[in-house]
Amino acid sequence: MCVSFSRKPGFALFGWSLVVSALFPISSVSAQIARLELHTIQTQTPTEQEFLSGKKDAKPATISGELRIPRTGTDRLPTVILLHGSGGPSGLQDNWAREFATLGVATFIVDSFTGRSVTSTQNDQDQLSRWAHIGDAYRALEVLGKHPRIDPARVVVMGFSRGGGAAHYSALKRFAAMHGPAGGLTFAGYIGLYPTCNRNFIDGLDVADKPIRLFHGAADDYVPAAGCRAYVERLRKVGKDITLTEYPGAHHVFDNPALKDPVKLPQAQTTRGCPFLEEVPGGRIVNSQTKQPFTYASDPCVERGVTVAYDAQAHAEVVKAIKEFLIVTLQPK
Repeated sequence: MCVSFSRKPGFALFGWSLVVSALFPISSVSAQIARLELHTIQTQTPTEQEFLSGKKDAKPATISGELRIPRTGTDRLPTVILLHGSGGPSGLQDNWAREFATLGVATFIVDSFTGRSVTSTQNDQDQLSRWAHIGDAYRALEVLGKHPRIDPARVVVMGFSRGGGAAHYSALKRFAAMHGPAGGLTFAGYIGLYPTCNRNFIDGLDVADKPIRLFHGAADDYVPAAGCRAYVERLRKVGKDITLTEYPGAHHVFDNPALKDPVKLPQAQTTRGCPFLEEVPGGRIVNSQTKQPFTYASDPCVERGVTVAYDAQAHAEVVKAIKEFLIVTLQPK
């Protein structure tokens, strides 16, 4: 999610989600959770160059994740890892966790910000490399791989906006080889809601042989769907299992009922007009037109001013589509 709400560092992981749940109850979704656990995740905070060059000793970080187990028992459950966007974890992830609980699917909601003393990157995306979220996803999978109630072979990663890009880019085999989970763990699928797709990486078409599903609003002016259209076309040409679903008239964060009316974010940074390319050898993203290293602070292609808004029809359709995908991919019982 890319809407920033006031949240002090160290604030309880889902303090805001409790408020949203009270204001916007989901009467049609069971909220039953048999067990809730908070886990620490030992990870790193790499710069973009450190991540892309495969550096192994970036700055260490301790972040957290909330594991929701939908039923009692001893059986191993399928799970969805949820990666938040620029506004940090919120009621949006809570809503999705409740939806998945109705399928018998556990969720692990990762908070990549609080442990790093970040509240929001909405107006300053340089605060944290977005590639740190990919590392967080890999480390979260390692945590789940050791849990007695989780089936490590049935874990899907799903993200929103900044987290959506991390979710689908975590499928790149090169990234997994450099930073991936220990013990040969891999994701069973990848889901991105309104993600960025405008980075052309070295070996960027060599992705895992697992399904990738992207969902976008056709009216999104924050992260336009056009970049994902082109990316999906390139991957489909090389035989990869990837699809993009677009919802007419839907804006960024179209799945968040808290946004009853459209919200203008005048200072939010967007790279909607930026063409990106990873230089060879790897380790640096440049503007492919100027050939200059990219930063949000200095590149003239960065703009400010976006809209976020809820779309009830798109929300209903994306919930249905993702649940159907999880039933096929994870085979919950």
